[in-house]
Amino acid sequence: MESLERALTLIKRGTQEILVEDALRKKLALGRPLCVKAGFDPTAPDLHLGHTVLINKLRQFQELGHEIQFLIGDFTGMIGDPTGKSATRKPLTPEQVQQNALTYQDQVFRILDPEKTRVVFNSSWLNELGAAGLIQLAAQHTVARMLERDDFSKRYKSGQPIAVHEFLYPLIQGYDSVALKADVELGGTDQKFNLLVGRQLQEAYGQDPQVVITLPILEGLDGVQKMSKSLGNYIGITDAPDEMFGKIMSVSDDLMWRYFELLSFREMSEIDAWRAAVAEGANPRDIKFELGMELVGRFHSADQAKKARDAFVARFQKGALPDDIPEVRLTCPESGQLPIANLLKDAGFVKSTSEAIRMVGQGAVRIDGERVEDAHLCCPAGSAHVFQVGKRRFARVLLG
Repeated sequence: MESLERALTLIKRGTQEILVEDALRKKLALGRPLCVKAGFDPTAPDLHLGHTVLINKLRQFQELGHEIQFLIGDFTGMIGDPTGKSATRKPLTPEQVQQNALTYQDQVFRILDPEKTRVVFNSSWLNELGAAGLIQLAAQHTVARMLERDDFSKRYKSGQPIAVHEFLYPLIQGYDSVALKADVELGGTDQKFNLLVGRQLQEAYGQDPQVVITLPILEGLDGVQKMSKSLGNYIGITDAPDEMFGKIMSVSDDLMWRYFELLSFREMSEIDAWRAAVAEGANPRDIKFELGMELVGRFHSADQAKKARDAFVARFQKGALPDDIPEVRLTCPESGQLPIANLLKDAGFVKSTSEAIRMVGQGAVRIDGERVEDAHLCCPAGSAHVFQVGKRRFARVLLG
């Protein structure tokens, strides 16, 4: 019983919701490896730390001895997931899907053990389903239920078109659980509707319904919007060690704890002890060093993590970085970018844009310790960096 409770504690860490926890407890008590599934449509070839929240949970299941089914939605990727979309999503070509899928496999094994992970493609059973099977599948769900979904409901009420194939997406994703006889499926909070469809379809096909576990959406460097490459507020798992470490150090002191909870493999007791130490006056920067070392070490190596930390310290002249860096939030114009001269003025570093340009020309402006040489540099919305002007003026600027 103690080992069961320990497993539950590990699984529940950082999760948003478990449907249904009693069912999970019963499945774990069976004493056999569970089939744990998570699906990824290969719509973008580069993974960032936001994606790894879910992959980390797969790793934890893996360490508990369960079977991981890393599902690449090569079939569903050609439909396009309508989740959260206000318009019909353009499907990918088979060539794009294939190329992105190969990149996913290469990157995901930086976290998962390839010897204990089964990579599956849903085209292997969905191509065999056929027209008759698809009609039978569609008969298991109603239009009314589909329109209960928030994004579909909003589009329907606003007169935005909904293509018929978009209704098929959650059904086909749900059928993946039937094909794999999944015991557990993981997904982001935005995938809850699709995951619950999987439960319903398993019951319709005479299977024990899967347990659904939703994971939170990780905020990006700005601390507001979800981590996204398009917003520029992301940390890519293929980022160079120095770049990754610098981005992690730009995370606000408050957001650091959420990153620890969702991204770190350290015990929560250790993280709670650090939080208590900071509350009593310890420097949060030193704790953030630990986060940077762990994450850079995970995706590169311990040696490269140490070099990245040392390089970061050296860039800030071995201790010139103050203990308490002020935080400034700025709003981007409609263009989605803010020229650095305007940023330095709006953040209070300088009195005018002409002074800002002059300071850049003098080599007195740094971003995350790197000297800025282009006075026409523009900073994108969603970014968060430590800016330095001269020797003593610092601020962490969050650009929304």
